[in-house]
This record gives sequence, C-alpha cells and structure tokens, in this order.
Amino acid sequence: MFAEIKQRFRKVLPDLPFCSLRYVVKRSEEITVRNHIAEPPVLNYDTGAMITVIEAGGLGYAATSDLSTAGLYEAIIRARQWAQRSRHYSVTNFSKIPMPHPQGEYHSPIQTPWESLSIAEKIALLQHEAQQCPADPRLVETELGLEWTDSKHYYLTNAGGEVYQHIQQIVPHISVIANEGLITQRRSFGAHGHSQQGGLEILDRVGFYGACRTLADEALMLLSAPDCPTDTRDLVLAPDQMLLQIHESIGHPLELDRILGDERNYAGTSFVNMEMFGTYQYGSPLLNVSFDPTISEQFASYGFDDEGTAAKKTYVIREGILQAPLGGISSQYRAGSTGVANARACSWNRPPIDRMANLNIDAGDSSLDEIIASTERGIFMQTNISWSIDDSRNKFQFGCEMGQLIENGKLTQVVRNPNYRGISATFWRNLHKVGNQSTFQVLGVPFCGKGEPNQVIQVGHASPVCAFTDVEVFGGAA
Repeated sequence: MFAEIKQRFRKVLPDLPFCSLRYVVKRSEEITVRNHIAEPPVLNYDTGAMITVIEAGGLGYAATSDLSTAGLYEAIIRARQWAQRSRHYSVTNFSKIPMPHPQGEYHSPIQTPWESLSIAEKIALLQHEAQQCPADPRLVETELGLEWTDSKHYYLTNAGGEVYQHIQQIVPHISVIANEGLITQRRSFGAHGHSQQGGLEILDRVGFYGACRTLADEALMLLSAPDCPTDTRDLVLAPDQMLLQIHESIGHPLELDRILGDERNYAGTSFVNMEMFGTYQYGSPLLNVSFDPTISEQFASYGFDDEGTAAKKTYVIREGILQAPLGGISSQYRAGSTGVANARACSWNRPPIDRMANLNIDAGDSSLDEIIASTERGIFMQTNISWSIDDSRNKFQFGCEMGQLIENGKLTQVVRNPNYRGISATFWRNLHKVGNQSTFQVLGVPFCGKGEPNQVIQVGHASPVCAFTDVEVFGGAA
C-alpha cells in the first residue's frame, strides 16, 4: 500500500514550495478482565492521510480517508485553498520556514510479538493474575487490562522526503479497590504509567506478573491506615508520581506553542517566557532534564516528528538552568529560538502541534535506602491519583494513592489520602536528592490531551526517586 500511496501522491503533486503527505494506519486491541470476568475485546482500525501545503506564505491542511488518486488530488486542492485563505492572517510567513525533506526509518524493538498469543490466551493470562489476589470480601473490584497499538506512519514530501515508522506500544494496567464501611481505597499499577514500546516482553520488564497481589495487599492495608498529616515535610516521590510531576510542571510549561500563546483559549499559557532560556534557575543544580525520543523501549520514541525533523536527545534543563523549549520547527521559526523534534499529531486527521515526547530526569547518585536514611522528617508518596494545576502551569496540588511517613531516617507509618502542593519553580529548586540508576524507571502517559480540536497523545517519562525539602503535605480524599 505504501508504494501505491507514493505513486498516487507523485502523480497529482503540483509545483509547490512545500507539500507533504502523512499516511497513517493504526490498529489497536484492548483486553480487560474485571472481577475475574472477561469484558468484550475492543478492536479498532483506522487509516487516512493528511496533506500539508505551504504556498505564498500561507499554510493549509486537508485530511482524507479517500486514498485513491482522485481523493489525494482533492485533498491537495483543499489544502491549497486553506493556504491561500490563511496567508493574510497567519502569525508568520510559513514560506520562510526551512521545512525538512528527511529520509529514514524507525521501528519499535519487538522480542515477543503481541500476536504470539491469541485473545483467549491473553484473557487467561489476566484471569490468572487476578486469581492471585486474596479472597477477601473487602476487595470490591479488581480490573486488569492490556492495550496494544500498532501504528504505521509513512511521510512523503515534494522534494524527495520519505520516512517510514512502525511503532508498537503496550499499556498494561491493574486497578484494585478495597472498601470497608465508609472508607474506600484504590491501588493501581502506576496509574497506567508502565506503558512502553515493544512486545509482550514488556510485561516482564515492568514487573506486571505478581503485581495484582501486591496491590491488593496494599489496598487492604490502607483501609485501616490513618490519614496523611497536614504539615510541612521533606517529600520523597516514587517514579510513578514523578511521572506526573515532570509532565505537568516541566513538560507543559516548556511547550513552545503554549509559551507563544496558542493554547490560551483551551489549556492555558505558561509562567515561562522566552527571556528565561539560558539563565533561569528552574530547579536545583541536581535537576537535569532531557527531551529524548531515541530511547528504543520508551513510550513516545520515534525517529522523526510529524513535520519531518530528525529526533535527537536535547537537554531542556541542565544543572537546574532552563536551556531550550519544547517546540517544533514551525514554532522555532516564529520564536527565533532553538527547539526539538516534537511537532506531533495524534492521528492522520489532526495537524502536528508542539507536544512533549520522552521527557526524562537523569539519575543521580543516591540509593532509595540512602535517601530515606538522610531524611529526618518526611513522607514517601507513590502513584498519582489526582492532579490540579493553574492555567500558567505554576501553582499545583497533587494527590497520591499511598504514603509512608519517614521518621529519623526510617520508613514508619503507612498513611492514606496523601496530597502535596507547591509552586513549580520553587518546588524544583527544593530538589535535594536524586536517586541512582537502581531507583530509575521508564514510564509513560497514554492520555495527554491538548489542542483545538482536542488531540490525545502518548508521552514518555523516565525518572529516578527524587526528594524535595519543605513541601506542604496534607490528608483528605482526592
């Protein structure tokens, strides 16, 4: 089909400064077992193409599911019409942007293909894991699931650009809910955070097998635990909560289209401005954050973004100092700034916009035991359950599923409903310990929403355990 699409595109391609075709074929399969009973499997198939035209300073898009020669020709006509209409109202002269014409391929690493097990075998796998939970009447719900997505992306340009990318992702999830009287507690497998690229080997890699029993035991433990105290303490965050902290208070504030004001009507702006890059103390000197879509197993890895820019590792924060925004080539030109390869679209019928991909914190030199031992009065929190952050991505309040007090260098009382609040830059400047590689986890976010019309996309985050001083913590149901 790719050869046919290429032939049809070349046949109808007019003489234009820039024209591209982005063809996407996406399949997905979702298997769920709830309370030991299999839900109906969900199967999806979607395919189509997006035409992008730059002409006379204007930019136009047109998406089509008609992949015939006539369908592609019609889409090019519509994209040209939009480019002509928009050129007098655009925020920039798009004809001056040096659009790339890349060539290359990218493939997710697969060891055990998803299709190596039938649907019935996958259901049996999930039911076996669910059966490991204790037979306790207070366990009112268990849900286990696997979601697989297979995406093939084919990108062509009018000047010979040709890129093929084949991405396979698996999202494993487990949720256990315990109830006793008026108290209900939930433990989950990283709140969908153990999402990666690859095949069924991911389940071994992320510790899926046996996790349901552990989560059930913790949910039952939380039923009799006291509420998190309300005071100011040192805060130690597990990687599955660092995932959310990175996402909301570093990732979104650094997206360049948000800094330029494009997201004001929908998801807000950012406290970051262009003058901050190169000088602003975003965090403590221990904070090193990289944008890196080249890590093979991470959830949002790729070789090229959806505007054809080659992906490479770039530090956006180095030793606490803000270095570079998360902006693709179009935003970079508008801002007169450097950026990264992060112009991404969630589907063939959406245009690419600035999206974080893999945003990771470098490991430090402290083990978890060393971090705990160095903490006189603190709390260790795991697994996000709620989040709230203001329109400028500055003031935030996050809740976790499970907490454990730290007293005189030892983990002590388990507490339920732990929450914390802060201000983004102040919080990151209070980073005082960064876990070593033994605490490091590669995680992902399956459901990041942004843009008008809305786009839900996958994002990767990797982080060690991190410790922060002087954080407001408090109890209460999320």
